Amino acid sequence: MGVRLFSLRSLAAACLVVVASSASAGLFDDEEARRAILDLRQRIDAVKQEKQQDRTETDKKISEANQRAADDATQLRRSILDLQNQLEVMRADIAKLRGQNEQLARDLSESQRRIKDTSTALEDRLRKFEPLTVTVDGKEFLADPSEKREYEANLALFRKGDFPAASNGFVDFLNRNPQTGYKASALFWLGNAQYANKDCKSAMVNFRNLIALAPNHVHAAEAMLTIANCQSEAKETKAARKTLEDIIATYPTTDAANAAKDRLGRLK
Repeated sequence: MGVRLFSLRSLAAACLVVVASSASAGLFDDEEARRAILDLRQRIDAVKQEKQQDRTETDKKISEANQRAADDATQLRRSILDLQNQLEVMRADIAKLRGQNEQLARDLSESQRRIKDTSTALEDRLRKFEPLTVTVDGKEFLADPSEKREYEANLALFRKGDFPAASNGFVDFLNRNPQTGYKASALFWLGNAQYANKDCKSAMVNFRNLIALAPNHVHAAEAMLTIANCQSEAKETKAARKTLEDIIATYPTTDAANAAKDRLGRLK
């Protein structure tokens, strides 16, 4: 634009020089002067028009550039908003996953606790059925936990003085557990419960079963002494004497043997 302005000015100056020269020399008449001025005006108008076109083209390019910049800015804002939305979605997903992980951790902990509780309960239940090593009246043997509980419950009834309940309990116990390791001891306490109930006939049967089963049982001599008592109470003096003599001969070092000697001296 500067170059074109310079050209315009140069052209105008040149025309003025030509006009001035013509006037001074008398070479041009009025018609020629008018044509020169018109030509000069046309040239000036052409330059102005060209200049205006250039300005319009420049403004158009600037406007287009501004529009493109505005469009780019709008697109950039949209992209930023999209990214922000995506970030929010990702944050929500991460929070959801974190919550799910925490719930899974709680569920796993709860499952582990339940498994442990179930395992402990199962072990406790199995332990109730596992045979136990017990020692009763000097004899060691294996017994089911249920046998042990039932035997001890019946013995507790006897020691409490509930002889009918103890007698019935030991009878049921021996019927359900004919091969139990408690058998000899159960026969002894059953016989004593029956004797306390004045059922000497049943008591003697069970005491004799004890002696036949375990003649060296710790209560065998005592069982024989109770048999002798039953015989004496039934006025079976001869049988009672024989039983007492057998006690002294078979179990000479026991308290039952000493008691048998004393009773023999008083037996008539």
